[in-house]
Amino acid sequence: MESFAGKLAVVTGGGSGMGRELVRQLVADGCSVAACDWQAGAVGDVVAAVRSGAPPGVRVTSHACDVADEAQVLRFRDEVLEQHSVDHVDLVFNNAGVGGAASFVLDSREKWERTFAVDFCGVYYCTRAFLPLLIASGDGVLVNTSSVDGFWATLGPGLPNTAYATAKFAVKGFTEALIEDLRINAPQVQVALVMPGHVGTDIIANSRRAAGLPSPEAMSLAQLEELIPPGARAGLVRVGRLPANPSADDLRQALSWLEASFRDKAPLTAAQAVAIILAGVRSGTWRILVGRDAGLLDAAVRAKPEAAYDYPALFQDVAARAKEGSQ
Repeated sequence: MESFAGKLAVVTGGGSGMGRELVRQLVADGCSVAACDWQAGAVGDVVAAVRSGAPPGVRVTSHACDVADEAQVLRFRDEVLEQHSVDHVDLVFNNAGVGGAASFVLDSREKWERTFAVDFCGVYYCTRAFLPLLIASGDGVLVNTSSVDGFWATLGPGLPNTAYATAKFAVKGFTEALIEDLRINAPQVQVALVMPGHVGTDIIANSRRAAGLPSPEAMSLAQLEELIPPGARAGLVRVGRLPANPSADDLRQALSWLEASFRDKAPLTAAQAVAIILAGVRSGTWRILVGRDAGLLDAAVRAKPEAAYDYPALFQDVAARAKEGSQ
């Protein structure tokens, strides 16, 4: 798909981060967009902001949808067809995601399955709902967002990430399995797998909100200790962001710093990440690594998979590749 002009794209998680940038950049390229988010106000604000500068003939709509709920996904699909007066869509960006329930051992089953439902079932339900409409386009593209956690199932020493990583591994496997399935049974549709590294978004803060938690300054000690588990606390102590025996106020300040620094100090902005994604979609590649960190980690894990969780060996390999690439 060399151009998005005159096409219709569906974007999930369009209220913030990469979803917001997908809406902005697609519209700027002359593509109509139907964007959804569980935060109706957020996606409504995004759509209102881009409408005023949209090229002639470009239609942009906002929709409230929790992608973990199949009934809501089907309602979203029907709204898209009605509000855009179409019988097909050209692109589907399964972008919505949330963190949480890092520990299979310690976190509740309800929280764990909620994270998995958003991050994998959301992709599955939206693909089920919209694939017939992509086939009907005659030239459709399905774009599923996994993560570096889709090939490396941790955040590093002391930082398990089981619900999110399990879901992202599932997205990767599902998307790769679709390559041959679509090639044989629906050649009108191409599929692309997006695997971002660290991109500056509000996913930490949004995950907190999605869990029903208040802002850090209003959180209880119990809530803070659940959200910043021992492994994360130890890491924050090592980098000087927490004292050895932190108080509730210390934890509140650390959480605020984590949310802001993840967004503001990332090697890539959401806008830069989306430019990479859209360039990959235009080129027709099926595997889109986003960020130098994603490329380095992918190469190291693929070269020595048995060392993926031997952190000193892995990080030494990544560092050596980074040095070699900079020469």
